[in-house]
Amino acid sequence: MVGARSRGAAGSPENPSIALRSKWAALLALGIVYGDLGTSPLYTLQAVAHALGGPFTAQTALGVLSLIVWTLIVTVSVKYCLLVMRADNHGEGGILALMSLVGVNSLKGRGRLITAMGLMGAALIYGDGVITPSISVLSALEGVNVVTAAFKPYVMPGAAAILIGLFSVQRFGAAKIGDAFGPIMLIWFMVIAGLGLTGIVHNPSVLGALDPRHAAAFLAHSHGRGLAVLGGVFLCITGAEALYADIGPIGRGPIRLSWYGVVLPALLLSYAGQTAVWMQKASTPANPFFLLAPHWAIYPLVLLATVATVIASQAIITGVFSMTRQAMQMGWLPAVNIHQTSAKAYGQIYIPAVSGLMMIATVGITIAFRSSDRLAGAYGTAVSLTMLLTTCLLYRAMRHIWRWPLIAAAGIAGPLLVVDGGFFCANLLKIVDGGWLPLSLAMAIFFIMSTWRAGIDAVRSSLVSAAEPADRFIAQLEQGKIPRVAGTAVFLSRTAQQIPSLIIQHVRYMGALHRDVIALRIVFEDRPRIADAERSEVEPIVASIWRVTIRFGFSETPDIPAALAALKGLDPAIDIANAVYFAARDLVTPKSTASWIDRWRMPVFAYFYRNAVKVVDRFHLPAANVVELARQIEI
Repeated sequence: MVGARSRGAAGSPENPSIALRSKWAALLALGIVYGDLGTSPLYTLQAVAHALGGPFTAQTALGVLSLIVWTLIVTVSVKYCLLVMRADNHGEGGILALMSLVGVNSLKGRGRLITAMGLMGAALIYGDGVITPSISVLSALEGVNVVTAAFKPYVMPGAAAILIGLFSVQRFGAAKIGDAFGPIMLIWFMVIAGLGLTGIVHNPSVLGALDPRHAAAFLAHSHGRGLAVLGGVFLCITGAEALYADIGPIGRGPIRLSWYGVVLPALLLSYAGQTAVWMQKASTPANPFFLLAPHWAIYPLVLLATVATVIASQAIITGVFSMTRQAMQMGWLPAVNIHQTSAKAYGQIYIPAVSGLMMIATVGITIAFRSSDRLAGAYGTAVSLTMLLTTCLLYRAMRHIWRWPLIAAAGIAGPLLVVDGGFFCANLLKIVDGGWLPLSLAMAIFFIMSTWRAGIDAVRSSLVSAAEPADRFIAQLEQGKIPRVAGTAVFLSRTAQQIPSLIIQHVRYMGALHRDVIALRIVFEDRPRIADAERSEVEPIVASIWRVTIRFGFSETPDIPAALAALKGLDPAIDIANAVYFAARDLVTPKSTASWIDRWRMPVFAYFYRNAVKVVDRFHLPAANVVELARQIEI
């Protein structure tokens, strides 16, 4: 998710993809978007063989290959490239952006089911994010087993070491090496296409798999193995969500061009070549991907595959960082420290808390499962459900955003739901073998999201209900009964009150008020970016007090001092550069009348609320000019 952006007055990007909309954008997309999809040939057919439980026959081989071919065409080429990528939210993609696009962002009211789908889809991506690096790196290193079994005991430790190293360098950002990702992945796709072609030359009959009747015949005569095989086949499209998530920094055109021109042909050739070779060596237990390579090329191929899987892992890590920022600014996760690791590439961010938790989970999974074959049982469950939920949200976009007639929307979404539902049911068979892992993680993330939003809503309601009438305070100001001292004060408020209670409490305890006062409310909109003309509103209240609202999109980095400096409508004499910022640091406690549900949910909220990042870090405030006032709130 790399994209060069210029910074506007508010410290946020003005256009997410100007620098990438060039002739090189399609090449960059190979490294940014297609790492996961591009490395799926390393483990897909191996997982299918495990599900089959026996050697390939010619008929079975053609049926499986036909399933893979048409899965890539229907799900990626048609669903994502032609349909889902049309549903962008002002140029941004991803399931949270899609949820916002269809007009829902609350678990209350009529849209709560759609919101729940979007949140669960986002939560499932976290589950996928901790498994993808593990299975990718393991499958790459296991290639050495084709040559010798001597290195087999070192595959798992080696994979764990690579993953620890990968997460350790996240703090430095991938911007410096990001430009090399595209060329490396281009080499990868050329290599797997060439290897696949050599396999096809030895057994051209595999080209018959282009006929979808082979897939239908296999499912019809699979005798109960069909669902299990579908669970393995599904691995060929894990990573397809990245096509939609990355349209903001990359753009639809380059992503589609890369898919149709490079990625799809290379994947089809690789899978066909693997199938062709495996039909001849059905009894060989090794990974069919590495069977394509001559003996002398195994070690170089393992090295290239390892680099490709590291790129794929970097892409999913960056994607999780980006989605965390979106969820945080849409009000679904507590604020965490976000470090911008590149001044030019807006998508290059580092979130220490998320990176640390992902590293622990990913390395733990690698040690627990030890091999890509075993890990394939846990992989795919989360992604299949995410794709199913994406189709449901897409149907709503067809009906409510694009205004398609019911027959057209149902005619397209219906078959896609059947395909997605079939894959989801197939992956349910994996729950006992490890599929419970990403689903459990997703449920935990969903619980945190819903609890956080419920707690924030309760805090705001408590602040509004406890607010003191502002009329008396304003009258005292007009009568000069409140002493004014030199300087500028900015009071951050969570409510839309004309005079926030924080200002009234400050005067009550301090006995005076600054000469120039700004009551500032920060609003994160359900859009990725806000135009400069819509950024702020300034309303004069009384006696050099202004009510200011500043808006940010969910993909922007909020910079309050820069946004205030660009304000129009304030007295030019106000000294914004030396302003003192006042914010509340709340201690949340449950009410004695709280329901039993709130009594066990609110402590969870209180923990995250207490440990959320401070305003000085979240809004780029000068630390020496920030004063936090403690107060207790019952919810």
